[in-house]
Amino acid sequence: MPHGKFARPMSLNGMVRPCSSPASEGSWLGTEDKEHAMSGLNSAIASIGIDIGKNSFHLVGQDERGAIVLRQKWSRGQIEARLANLPRCLIGMEACTGAHHLSRKLQALGHDARLMPAKYVRPYSKGQKNDFRDAEAIAEAVQRPTMKFVATKTAEQLDLQALHRVRERLVGQRTGIINQIRAFLLERGIAVRQGLRFLRAELPTILATPSDVLSPRMLRLIEDLAGDWRRLDERIEGISVEIEALARQDPACERLMTVPGVGPIIASAMVAAIGSGDAFSKGRDFGAWLGLVPKQISTGDRTVLGGISKRGNRYLRTLFVQAAWVVLVKLGKKWERYGLRSWIESAKKRLHHNVLAIALANKLARIAWAVLYKGRAFECVKADEIAPRPA
Repeated sequence: MPHGKFARPMSLNGMVRPCSSPASEGSWLGTEDKEHAMSGLNSAIASIGIDIGKNSFHLVGQDERGAIVLRQKWSRGQIEARLANLPRCLIGMEACTGAHHLSRKLQALGHDARLMPAKYVRPYSKGQKNDFRDAEAIAEAVQRPTMKFVATKTAEQLDLQALHRVRERLVGQRTGIINQIRAFLLERGIAVRQGLRFLRAELPTILATPSDVLSPRMLRLIEDLAGDWRRLDERIEGISVEIEALARQDPACERLMTVPGVGPIIASAMVAAIGSGDAFSKGRDFGAWLGLVPKQISTGDRTVLGGISKRGNRYLRTLFVQAAWVVLVKLGKKWERYGLRSWIESAKKRLHHNVLAIALANKLARIAWAVLYKGRAFECVKADEIAPRPA
């Protein structure tokens, strides 16, 4: 029997004992042995879970019985080349930064790559968190028939989503500057009516006030903040124009813009988020994904409904709530045109106006999903135009 630190571990029958831990795997196998072991395992791997990192990826592969047959750590440069040599298998990943790019690469290699929300993978973790345990949980979760998956985004969708995220950040920065200007003025006893346009209109007059109200230092600070506000306005306007131009060129966005309250911003954000809507089987699922449905706390045949769940895409949910307020406030005399008059008037009698806005946002979201999924523009069918059905 060979001795020394390079001796292979032997079992009683003289065969090489397989590695059972990430630390021991690859520690005594040479390069040729690793390649031979991988070629032998290729046919046994049925599913793979990948824990994505910045520079390294941890993989756990399982066979058809669920036994672990692969547990390795690969670099970013190795993963695509090594998975190209594997037969077609099911590969699961968490939907995080870089996951959509890797999913497209693996799909091009012929694998069935699927993305999952991280919170749906967490219940399959066995504790003692590390990267290999996370990959094992992903491999377990991706095989579940009831798992909800995230559609892989195209490069165009990611570009459009990036525009929306930059615009959202700039709008948040502009709001922060406006609030800071208001706070500084209020400390000096100057109150301005709520609303962006009111502050913009009154700011030149305020800056021209005598120096006994605002000190020269405070005047200089507010003028600098006003300059930052103007520059953010220009950047937001430029990105909004670019988004609108892209929306006008996209047939799916054009169809979405026929829905009441939906403009280029909401239409492009929805296409960037869900593509053609294939990830949802019905509009109710899309509304639930947006978090526009009541949160259930039900048990023992007792149904308890709370506020909205606020799950899913917060940015898109906010846009649909804003669209609902536009329909309620600015389209008050045009409800009949869109077939919403009877529904809104009956809902107004039993719902608070804030609850009505959320309910209408859910309704608009479901309509928008149907328009996107079915590939047809919004069509208003009035109640008196519906032919009576035979009994």
